[in-house]
Amino acid sequence: MIAFEARATPRAARDWLAKLREHTDKPVRYLVLSHYHAVRVLGASAFDADSIIAHENTRLLIDERGKQDWDSEFGRMPRLFREPEGIPGLTHPDITFSDRLVIPLGGERGDLVLEYCGRGHTAGDICAWLPKHKILFAGDLVEAEAALYTGDAFHFDWSTGTLDKVKEYGAEVLIGGRGATAQGRAAVDAAIEQTRGFLQGMIEKVGEVHRAGGTLKQAFEATHAHLEPKFGRWPIFEHCLPFDVQRLWDEFDGIDWPRIWTAERDQEVWDQLQD
Repeated sequence: MIAFEARATPRAARDWLAKLREHTDKPVRYLVLSHYHAVRVLGASAFDADSIIAHENTRLLIDERGKQDWDSEFGRMPRLFREPEGIPGLTHPDITFSDRLVIPLGGERGDLVLEYCGRGHTAGDICAWLPKHKILFAGDLVEAEAALYTGDAFHFDWSTGTLDKVKEYGAEVLIGGRGATAQGRAAVDAAIEQTRGFLQGMIEKVGEVHRAGGTLKQAFEATHAHLEPKFGRWPIFEHCLPFDVQRLWDEFDGIDWPRIWTAERDQEVWDQLQD
């Protein structure tokens, strides 16, 4: 059996696995990580998988900033970490790839295709595609009726070529990182374009303020006013937007590789927005 994503803690993962065990008792052979963020991966030990698979950039990110990311996310969102004392340490993949990895599922089930679509939510996001069934697991590259966290993102790549690639699959079912499962081509395309619209709205408003020589706070206020009517009622909007705007501001400053988030840097961003 192949599992996709690991949840934030072993306790949270065991709760999910208990639901899975109502349907199958097959062991987990592969655990696939769509990308690296602490809330998505630190429950990996509960799966007892033979191997953990991720993109090579995800392994790089874990080595570069894994502990800082863990501390930052726990400080921001402790409610997402059920029984954090049960986390044995960072999650490290033992199988990585750069472009595409195909896993034959056997019988009439076809293949599972793991593929890198380009830089997006992070530098290492991958999709899991079941071509025979036209089902796509998009990770946090697509959110259906949920706001985006883009604090480690590449907004310009994500909003263009990366989402274009995701759309090219022609999926009829799309499971994103948050929100509802999109059923049918129209709903799948709408979820992709909703994600693109959030990113393009940020790029437009942050770019206007940045080019005018404004401040981070002004960029945040302009972006919030623009996005809030459509996205403000959706999960994580208010929590994530300050970090989203800071990362995009960095990109406009020419900082290509995302700076590492720490508890201290989190506070610096909040302080700038209060001035």
